Parts: sequence; C-alpha cells; structure tokens
Amino acid sequence: MTTKINVGIIGAGRIGRVHAENLIYRVPEARVLAVSDVFLEAAQKCAADFNIPTAVKNHQAILDNPEIEAVIICSSTDTHAQFISEAAAAGKHIFCEKPIALDLKVIDAALAAVEQHGVKLQIGFNRRFDPNFKQARDMVAAGKIGAPHLVRITSRDPAPPPLDYVKVSGGIFLDMTIHDFDMARYLIGSEVTEIFAAGAVLVDPAIGQAGDVDTAVVTLRYANGAIGTIDNSRRAVYGYDQRVEVFGSEGVVVVANNTPHNAVYSNTEGVHSALPLYFFLERYTEAYVAEMKAFILAIAQDTAPPVTGLDGRIPVVMGQAAWKSYRENRPVKLSEIGL
Repeated sequence: MTTKINVGIIGAGRIGRVHAENLIYRVPEARVLAVSDVFLEAAQKCAADFNIPTAVKNHQAILDNPEIEAVIICSSTDTHAQFISEAAAAGKHIFCEKPIALDLKVIDAALAAVEQHGVKLQIGFNRRFDPNFKQARDMVAAGKIGAPHLVRITSRDPAPPPLDYVKVSGGIFLDMTIHDFDMARYLIGSEVTEIFAAGAVLVDPAIGQAGDVDTAVVTLRYANGAIGTIDNSRRAVYGYDQRVEVFGSEGVVVVANNTPHNAVYSNTEGVHSALPLYFFLERYTEAYVAEMKAFILAIAQDTAPPVTGLDGRIPVVMGQAAWKSYRENRPVKLSEIGL
C-alpha cells in the first residue's frame, strides 16, 4: 500500500492514547491528522506527545475534515452510538471501542446508519488479535482438536475499576465479561444459544451497593452442542489472569498466562516463576497493534473488517441475558433478549 489512510482519533483518554501511539509508530500505513477530546487539555497533550498536527475539543471538526477518511472512537461508552452515526453520515470509516451501546435499539440505529452510508465499522474486541488466542482459534478451525466439546475461559482483573465507572458501565457482564462473550464465539465459531449466570460480591461491598457483582461464573450452551464456562473476578492479587482452553473429541488446546519471562527457579523452598503480566495494556500490547493494522488494511483493500457491527451487538445480547439469568436465577435463551 503506497497511500496512507488519514485518520482522526475521538477521545484522548487511556485507550485513545494507546491507539494514537500505535497508529503513529507501529502502523506505517496510517497517518493521524487530528485528535479530539471534550477535555481539550487531554487532546493537546496527546497531540504534543505523539506529534499529531491538530487537537480540538469538538469531534465535529474531525468529521468535517475532508482529508480524514476514518475515525477511531475512544470516547465514553454513552457517546459511541451517536458518534458512529455521525461519522457514518460524514462518510468516514469507523473503528469503535466496545460496547457500541448498552441498549439494543440504540445499537441497531447505529448499525443502520453504517449500512445506509456504506462505510466500514470495526469493533474493538482486541483479544481476537492476541497471537495466543488466535493460534487457539486457528487450531480449532483447522480441526486439530476434532469437534469442540468444552470451552473454558478465565478472565480476572488485578484490581476493581473505580466505583464511578462501575456505576455507569452496565455492570460486570457488560463491561468485563463482554470480552469473554466475544472470545467464546470466536474460539469455536459457533453461536451461544443459552446462558446461566451466577454472581456474588466477594471483593468489595461497595460494588454490590452500586448494583453490581464482582465475582461470576457463566455457563454457555452452543448451537453446535458444546458447553462453555466463563469465570470472572474483579481482583486477582497475583495479576491479570487470562487463560482459555478448548477441549474436543481429538484433543485440547490451552492458552496460559503471559509472563514477563519464562525462567523457572527451583530451590529447597519450591519452584518459582514470574507472575502474570499485571494489566491489560501490557498483556494485549501486540493485540492492540494488530487490530489497528487490520482496520487500516480493510480500508485500503476495501474488504470487510474482521470484527463487524454484528460482532459488537451479539456480546451485548449475551451480557443482557447474563444479567437476566442472574436476577431470575434461571437459564436464559438469547432469543428471549432479541437477536
């Protein structure tokens, strides 16, 4: 590709800065022309740190710029759907962090705008681009383990998010497990049809007072007959715990945690190895780069993005089914929520 894709970044918070740095230094096929943030100082700092020519407060300036072909939406969740619709109307291709929205009608309106204006939309489920998880997916797709029977996903954070975030995030199933719901579909290429969720408040009583849970186990039934489990905790004292296992009729593939090194030290007191990488920015460094490269390549080659709007919608359905299951203490079919 000889011509660079010009992009603008909407939202200069933590994840916006990650994408800005990656696009500028690790995705040579892209050129970042502008960054916006409702806190102008954040946009200005991002622009100064990464040599972005323009920093503005109002994202509309990015949408109005005819040189910008695509936008990276990294703003707060409650703005995602609106910005998707506005960007589509402006003829910009769109990368948007998950979730699109917490309401399915709002999601559907945004996806309709994308369809109407014929632009591309990729949703930021970065774990699909992790080399370890991708290898597991590729092995399953190649038939290496035979017919999938069991899927096990462990996802535990090193520390709970701020309470102010918990209050507006949609809760654990829509802000944390949503990544695992996407991974559950991705790993074996089959849709989940039914969910049963159990939850508890074992980490911080304030999370329960905010209407959320901090510890959960979700059981999944797949259309192809497989069974899955997801376990989540808001606090794993040893670091960021991210593991998967897919067991099938002909074998099993397991992905363990990433660690800073794989040296193992043994002495009279035991066998010692490094703790998992502490947080998601360290664990998924390469995945963030790969997903952005995939988005830019889809624009350049006029192909479908690898994580579509529908891929963004289904995990929200799954999250809503999980909340319904938890509150009603029963299995919930996704058809009850609306596919």
